[in-house]
Amino acid sequence: MTQPQFTKYETARIIGARALQIAMNAPLLIKILPEDLEKIKYDAIKIAEIELNSGVLPISIHKPFPGKKEEKLRRDKTAKLSEKKKEEVEIEEEQEIVKEGEIMALANPEDEQDDEGDGEDGGD
Repeated sequence: MTQPQFTKYETARIIGARALQIAMNAPLLIKILPEDLEKIKYDAIKIAEIELNSGVLPISIHKPFPGKKEEKLRRDKTAKLSEKKKEEVEIEEEQEIVKEGEIMALANPEDEQDDEGDGEDGGD
């Protein structure tokens, strides 16, 4: 049986889940000699790695793929402006801004100086 290719995340999840089972006294799925267990110091993670690498774990990973769309691609229906049209639109927008700007009057320095002689700010 060929071993499926797992991502590093899937491998970590499988080994972690199986190591937890082994740590809670689940039976081992592969025969490991007592000398070998002493070599790996009865480490549940190492035992789970050995079981995974030997291919005895009854685990399958379902990897769903996105669904295919059968409809044809459509072009965007928005009208594209030519360079001349873009320039015309920009000129019109600038003219509108200028017209609105004429309504607003600029502040004159003389208007602001009228308030200085009141002495309210305590300039002693």
